[in-house]
Amino acid sequence: MARAPRPSQGGTLRTPPLPPRQGGGSVGLHRFAVATAVATLFLIFAGGLVTSTESGLSVPDWPLSYGRLMPPMVGGVFYEHGHRMVATTVGVLTILLAVWLSRREPRAWVRRVGYGALAAVVAQGVLGGLTVIFLLPTAVSVAHACLAQTFFSLIVTVAVVTSPAWRAAADPNRSPVVRIGAATVAMIFLQLLVGAVMRHTKAGLAIPDFPLALGRIVPPMTSFPVAVAFAHRLGALGVAGCVAGCVIQAFASRRPGLKKTALLLAALVALQITLGAFTVLSRKVVAVTTAHVVTGALLLGMALTFTLASLTEKKPARARKEGANLTRRAIA
Repeated sequence: MARAPRPSQGGTLRTPPLPPRQGGGSVGLHRFAVATAVATLFLIFAGGLVTSTESGLSVPDWPLSYGRLMPPMVGGVFYEHGHRMVATTVGVLTILLAVWLSRREPRAWVRRVGYGALAAVVAQGVLGGLTVIFLLPTAVSVAHACLAQTFFSLIVTVAVVTSPAWRAAADPNRSPVVRIGAATVAMIFLQLLVGAVMRHTKAGLAIPDFPLALGRIVPPMTSFPVAVAFAHRLGALGVAGCVAGCVIQAFASRRPGLKKTALLLAALVALQITLGAFTVLSRKVVAVTTAHVVTGALLLGMALTFTLASLTEKKPARARKEGANLTRRAIA
C-alpha cells in the first residue's frame, strides 16, 4: 500500500515527480521487427539474383505466373517466381508488424513508421508488377530497386527503436556523431541509386578494368554507361570517406557501442569495395554480383542503425536506479 505524501512546510502536499515516460512495446515486438528486417534483406538477395541471372521476364505475366499460383520451378522461373514468393512472405510479415504496432506501440511516430513500411511494401509489389507488364522499363526498374532500400530502412528503423536499449536511453542527443551518421546514410542511398541505374542500363562492364578506368584514372566520358559506371566508383570513395568520419566521431564520443558499430561499418565498406572490384574482374559472376547488391543494402541498414544509436545516450546508473525507484513508488 502506498504511503500518503507528507505535507511541506507551506501546508501543501508534495508529490514525487513522475518517472519519464518510456517507449512501450515488448521484446516480442522488437524480435519480430528484427525478423522482418532479416526477411527483407533476403528479399533484396532474391531480387539481386533475378537481375544477376537476367531472369526478370522469365515469368511474362503478373500477378499469376503462367496463369498459376505455382508454376514449374525450372530455369529463370525459379529465380523470378521465387522472388515473388519471398516478396509475398515479407508483405504478410509487414502487415502483422503494422497491426502489432497499432495495438502495442504507444509512440505515434513509431506507429507511423510502421504504416509507412506497409504502404511501401504495397507500392513495391505494384512496381514489381509494372516492371513485368511493361517489359522492364529502366525508370520503373530503378524505382523498384530504390523503393526496396527505402522499405528496408523503414523496417530497420522500427527494429532499432523498439529495442529495450532504445527504450532505456536518455533524451535525444544532437552530437556531431549524428550529423556524420546522417550524411553517411544519405551518401550510401545515393550510391545505391547510381548502382541501380548502372545495373538496369547494363553499364556494369562499361569500364572493364580495375583499379584503373579504361587504363586511366579518369576515363574519357564518351558514353552514358561509362559516365554512370565511373560515378559509381567515385561514390564508393565518398561512402568510404563518410564511414571514416563515423569511425573518428565514434571514437571521439568514447561510447563503446558506437565504436563497435562504426568498426563494423568500416569492415562492410571494405568488403563492398572488394566485391565491387571482383564484380568487374570476374565479368559479373552471379554469386559475386548478388553479394555486392546484398552488402550494399546491409551497409545502408548498418549506417542507419549507427545514426539512430547516436541519437541517444544511455542513462547513468544512478539515474536508472532513481527512475526505477520512482516507477515502483508510482505503482505501489
